[in-house]
Amino acid sequence: MTPRTLPLAIVALLSAFAAALVFLTWREAPPAAIPLARSPAIADAVRRDEPISPLPRGLAGVDAERAALGERLFHERLLSRDGSISCASCHPLERGGADGLPRSPGVGGAAGLINTPTVFNTRFNLAQFWDGRAATLEEQVAGPLHNPVEMDSSWAALIERLDAHEDYRSTFARLYPQGITPETISDAIASFERTLITPDSRFDRYLRGETGILSADEREGYARFKNLGCASCHQGVNVGGNLFQRFGVMGDYFADRGTLTESDLGRYNVTGAEEDRHVFKVPGLRNVALTAPYFHDASVHTLDEAVDIMARYQLGRSISDEDRRLIVAFLHTLTGTYRGEMLR
Repeated sequence: MTPRTLPLAIVALLSAFAAALVFLTWREAPPAAIPLARSPAIADAVRRDEPISPLPRGLAGVDAERAALGERLFHERLLSRDGSISCASCHPLERGGADGLPRSPGVGGAAGLINTPTVFNTRFNLAQFWDGRAATLEEQVAGPLHNPVEMDSSWAALIERLDAHEDYRSTFARLYPQGITPETISDAIASFERTLITPDSRFDRYLRGETGILSADEREGYARFKNLGCASCHQGVNVGGNLFQRFGVMGDYFADRGTLTESDLGRYNVTGAEEDRHVFKVPGLRNVALTAPYFHDASVHTLDEAVDIMARYQLGRSISDEDRRLIVAFLHTLTGTYRGEMLR
């Protein structure tokens, strides 16, 4: 992720400020700069006073050849110590960009420590991982590569394995003067990940003017999503992903759930600051109907239950069955397309 230009930063701040004015349940201010898509649709959404913007259809700023190399690496099992898993093992693109498991298995069947988030639309997040410990997609690559319960490898070992293949040596030499290095591997994979956007959901098309594409229930679900306060955190181009928030603003989720784990500490594990205890990056809701189980702890398997928990612990509301039904109907409209095909 590169620093945004001043006009985009201003637009992003205006978007977040508009959401704060509309939704009185706002509890924590968003970051000073929110990275959003480079698209005229952002300004259009601000003029409409909508908290959500359509995803852009283009891939501006992505080097196609480096992205193609990154796609190979994304599916390359040589990244793991024993050659058993790739990035795509935990982020299958045909399944919403996440494997649907509470914990993804690493090398030797080692169990992960936290629910795997989707890889789609991550270019629009303010940071990577649930706790935001990686500021960029490039920085994120090193995390699973070195994690002993994920790929359990190292830069030195990976470079040696890639260098043993003539096609990798020649491709890296052609695209990067410095050849195969941690920086060039990270750049290639991040370049590919920036192409993983899912535009043209039915809701995007609705925002662009196809008002009849949503049913009456779906439109009412969106209205309640806004009026109840959900959009105070789930807004912007990725319907979230652009701020940090405490899990349990209006109730102690972790005390009620019981059995605290290290992963439950969230940003506290990164900063050591008490105010960051149980604070997480708000997940984007794009394609959310495809990415169960939900939350960092994978404790919920249905959207209906996820909406109920969010209402109770984030908004301090007890909502009706009808509220949940309609909001879930709206959330299903956020499923988009990848390479021209609707995700399923």
